Amino acid sequence: MATPVTLIPGDGIGPSIADATVRILAAAGADVEWDRQVAGMAGVARWNDPIPDATLDSIKRTRVALKGPLETPVGEGFRSINVALRKTFDLYANVRPAYTIVPGRFDNVDIVLVRENTEGLYIGVEHYVKIGDDPKAAAESVAIITRHGSERIVRYAFDYAIAHNRKKVTLVHKANILKFSQGLFLDVGRMIAREYEGRVQFEERIIDAMAMHLVMRPEQFDVVVTTNLFGDILSDEISGLVGGLGLAPGANFGTNAAIFEAVHGTAPDIAGKNVANPGALVLAACMMLDHIGDRGRATSIRNAFEGTIRDGAVLTRDLGGTSTTDQFTDAVIARLG
Repeated sequence: MATPVTLIPGDGIGPSIADATVRILAAAGADVEWDRQVAGMAGVARWNDPIPDATLDSIKRTRVALKGPLETPVGEGFRSINVALRKTFDLYANVRPAYTIVPGRFDNVDIVLVRENTEGLYIGVEHYVKIGDDPKAAAESVAIITRHGSERIVRYAFDYAIAHNRKKVTLVHKANILKFSQGLFLDVGRMIAREYEGRVQFEERIIDAMAMHLVMRPEQFDVVVTTNLFGDILSDEISGLVGGLGLAPGANFGTNAAIFEAVHGTAPDIAGKNVANPGALVLAACMMLDHIGDRGRATSIRNAFEGTIRDGAVLTRDLGGTSTTDQFTDAVIARLG
């Protein structure tokens, strides 16, 4: 039977790259039944709601979604639709792989960033402090780190390493300064690491040193696990090592749902021009196929995608070429044969 998957094309270039991705999966023979839904500005336009109930109900039913980039409307009651989806479905693990496709400055990058997705500074506990007559004289944001949240994300990283034959987990922190919140994350990480001793190597790095080492010797890192804000920043840095966000897929995992996404923005300046690179969403779809057990087709699509880029004859302009989205998609499909 076909696997039901919620498809949210998204805003800006989202519909274009979503259509390209659907074409590639169909050409590969992926047995997926798409349930097309809307969110972001497309949700506002259709339902006057950036996260319509129909979309949430679809994800609850399918438990798997593929999502293009979303624009968060100004003035809504939440900061980000992506954050709202993560909270709604408790998608606590954000996984972003980055690996070298075309050798350049870095030839052997193969890093998987595992980011805690629901806590830290992004939990949204903040307020202004009135001083004298100024109601916004100061602002306070609270970073909340829990033992439960730390345990499940670190354990996820180690289990991921074992399942994917990875050798090392690097825990990134700032416990030398933030001794309570980051200290708890580090202490829990050390405790979990002892359970995997002899099976997976473990090391710990302070965030600023980690940022430096990533641009000096990224090949030394394998699986990296960290808190929400640090993970957000480091995942973009790691993407930059292998060609940028156009080649950066992401996945958000929880107990009862998984949402796969292109992590780049809506790129409104090129929306509708048929020039966007669908790579991030294509690779996210490959992660989705892995998740639903169709690893053979995921591998075939990755090989065709990487081969098209390495060949260099048909590339979108962000990759140094002049081809359209449709032409690039056709080239990937031709290699599937």
